[in-house]
Amino acid sequence: MIALLFGVMYFMMIRPQQKRRREAEQMQSELGQGDEVVTIGGLYGTVTEVDDDTVLLEVAPGVQTRYARPAIARVTTRAERPEATEPVAEEADAVKE
Repeated sequence: MIALLFGVMYFMMIRPQQKRRREAEQMQSELGQGDEVVTIGGLYGTVTEVDDDTVLLEVAPGVQTRYARPAIARVTTRAERPEATEPVAEEADAVKE
């Protein structure tokens, strides 16, 4: 009976919390310049610079503030970034030679 209780607790509480934490860490690691984000305090801003541990947000024209990455709650709009999955034709020719 106790093992069943621990099993239910794992699937109802611990596992979903771990999944949310992994999703938040992935979102924070994928932050890039131009992304529009919301902090945990409710501040909206645009990412202007990303370091290992911090993010620089522009909250108004000419006003920039620095936040820790975990302080970013969600990304509202992702900036468009070029896809780097395929090599450029010139690079592909140079590799073949």
